[in-house]
Amino acid sequence: MSTTTGEGQRDYVLGKAIQLASVAALGGFLFGFDTAVINGAVNAMREDFGMSSWVTGFVVSSALLGCVAGAYLAGRLAERIGRIRVMMLASALFSVSAVGSGLSFGPWDMIAWRVIGGVGVGAASVIAPAYIAEISPASIRGRLGSLQQLAIVSGIFVALLSDYFIATVAGGSGEPLWGSTAWRWMFLAEVVPAVAYGVLALTIPESPRYLVTLGKVEEAREVLSRVMLRGVAERIVEIQRTVRQEAKASLSDLMGAGGKLLPIVWIGIALSVFQQFVGINVIFYYSSTLWQAVGFTEEDALTQTVLTSVTNIVVTLVAIALIDKIGRRVLLLIGSAGMFVSLGAMAWIFATADRVANDSGDMVPALGDTQGVVALVAANLFVVFFGMSWGPGVWVLLGEMFNNRIRATALGIAAAAQWLANFAISTSFPVMADIGLGFAYGFYTLCALLSFFFVLRWVPETKGRELEDM
Repeated sequence: MSTTTGEGQRDYVLGKAIQLASVAALGGFLFGFDTAVINGAVNAMREDFGMSSWVTGFVVSSALLGCVAGAYLAGRLAERIGRIRVMMLASALFSVSAVGSGLSFGPWDMIAWRVIGGVGVGAASVIAPAYIAEISPASIRGRLGSLQQLAIVSGIFVALLSDYFIATVAGGSGEPLWGSTAWRWMFLAEVVPAVAYGVLALTIPESPRYLVTLGKVEEAREVLSRVMLRGVAERIVEIQRTVRQEAKASLSDLMGAGGKLLPIVWIGIALSVFQQFVGINVIFYYSSTLWQAVGFTEEDALTQTVLTSVTNIVVTLVAIALIDKIGRRVLLLIGSAGMFVSLGAMAWIFATADRVANDSGDMVPALGDTQGVVALVAANLFVVFFGMSWGPGVWVLLGEMFNNRIRATALGIAAAAQWLANFAISTSFPVMADIGLGFAYGFYTLCALLSFFFVLRWVPETKGRELEDM
């Protein structure tokens, strides 16, 4: 299937472009699965291991420390060994982590296995958007880049659905199942997609831009010819022009005058931090715990969590339809405004609700029927506005806003910052929740407001521009 876009734009083979981008985006699926699968296991694992709030928060977020290392190393490794080999490495790390987590003996070895998986997540978070951007025609790059976010939210959905299924079969996440405990099978289930990712990565070609840096121009031309029906020769010339002077990328390439990071790198870092500081991953790591804390049963909490992840998938499809039409900036601004309102509603409800002691003796909000419905609606609206904007939009921008010379390295730095921010938010949530859920969601509301003004002032529009022109 080929498509001709408007005047001055190149023809492309849509089916092939989607195939290549989809396989690369499987790293995003594992990214979502690995980070969300712990959601259904938190309470049972906490009870089995006798963990405090602080240790629980650290076990949940420890994978993110590995993500920081994986994101930083992947950018540099991708320049040295290529994009496909980094995908294979990530697949192996996911597999090892899944088995180790499912067989863990206590919180400290669980942390070690989570960190190993986190290195794989961090690598996948860098390599997928970089590869997709480098094989995509400019006119559909936003939509193809959004497949990364679609894969992430699909991975979250499948992880939460498998958690729900396993918990339902066992009669609870802490109950015996198939010779072990239900929550352990939640982690072991990741082996299947982890192996599939590694196998499928062998079926796609190396990035044409990486091939050009190796002097393999004919191979790069052949790869581009699979996606583009015309304009291949001109694209090769442009790639050669931008990489001709390039040595292997290093941190020094990201520095401007006076030894300071280039402004575009700071913008990428800030986008990453804001994406996490609005608290999206609190929903996906702790939502079942959160809803149980305010009065829902475990089954109802897991059901709500699955429905929220379905919502996330649907609105990501909306983003894919819009991102190349209205642009990245407008999408982010709409998202920031919507997140500010929905998060503000949640903060107000949690702050004003009566507080009662739960089974553990902790004081938590007791939501009435109306308050509970409003809180659920606000939480899902927050996911709607995030999923149609900051979820896919940031990954698309990070994949395309840096020029060829610094792309993989700069993307690695920005992604590492994202994982550090994710770690800070995920680790701090149990402690902030002890202070008060209104306090925690008030902080996320403030960050959503600040993100609006940041985009308005600093974020460039990249819609329709070739990577060589960045």
